Amino acid sequence: MPVVAEKMPKIDLHCHLDGSLDLEVTHKLLAERGENYDFQEFRKLMQVDPDCQNLAEYLKRFDLPNRCLQDVEGIKTSAYHFAKNAALENVKYIEARFAPVQSMKQGLKPIEIIEAVEAGLAQARGEFDIETGMIICMMRGMDDEFNYSIAKAGREMLGAGVVACDIAGDEESYPMSQQMELFRSVKALDMPFTIHVGETGNAQNVRDAIDVGAVRLGHGIAMARNEELMKYCASRHVGVEICPTSNLQTKAYRHIKDCPICLFMEHGIPVSLNTDNRTVSNTNLSTEFDKVSVSFRLTDEQIHKIYTDSVEMSFASDDVKHRLLSKWR
Repeated sequence: MPVVAEKMPKIDLHCHLDGSLDLEVTHKLLAERGENYDFQEFRKLMQVDPDCQNLAEYLKRFDLPNRCLQDVEGIKTSAYHFAKNAALENVKYIEARFAPVQSMKQGLKPIEIIEAVEAGLAQARGEFDIETGMIICMMRGMDDEFNYSIAKAGREMLGAGVVACDIAGDEESYPMSQQMELFRSVKALDMPFTIHVGETGNAQNVRDAIDVGAVRLGHGIAMARNEELMKYCASRHVGVEICPTSNLQTKAYRHIKDCPICLFMEHGIPVSLNTDNRTVSNTNLSTEFDKVSVSFRLTDEQIHKIYTDSVEMSFASDDVKHRLLSKWR
């Protein structure tokens, strides 16, 4: 299976830019900005500890990479290598999600940050066989007015690189009940969105996300213990972005056998298999497919369905979807 996973075309719909920076490039970018690290120590700072206890601890690994995403050149270079590395493992389409607020510490405006990411992704698209989209993340803990301004900035480039928006951050401290009005406003912008929910065991967050109009769910793990909710999700044809390695690291579940990818598929829920954070989690999409395929003995038909479901639930244009479907061999 490893050779098959490496060679087959793949789709990554849930991948954070700041959690997926190239180690060597980031090390160099930080050195150019006056931050010098021993490389082995640097690697430890960029990747999650094996004994990580929860999501809050996992999120601390984003502090360092965001320090090289504070100027246009750093952002553009990072985005280019992000897409390049994905293309080199035969990922044909990737949606890069990022929170502009994390790159505003030196005065960049949200639209400048989004344009810089798109410039790097566009360069990679021109050099490699990969399609890209950007998902603009709002952040839990920020007030609704600010988060709405971020969504509006993304809306300006919808169809010009941006494909959707999202909200990320500490789900346990900031449940969906606190963001319902925000997403009603985002929906009124005619802005597609996915939502990080169900990663910390709260099934009500999943229900609320579906009810407010999310067409995809980031993680959605809490739904696995709720038969009625799984049926509800399937009836709405809401897709779920599965990220096995990061879920193990954040203790969303304790063993790969607890990953609900097959359970969701059995209930008719569209699923995609994703990396979440390539660098922080020390993974790539081939590794994710290897892990799940071995653990669940996925058939060729199931793997093909994950690919086609991933294409269909992506925020890509119809033309891009058509090209992606033609790439399956």
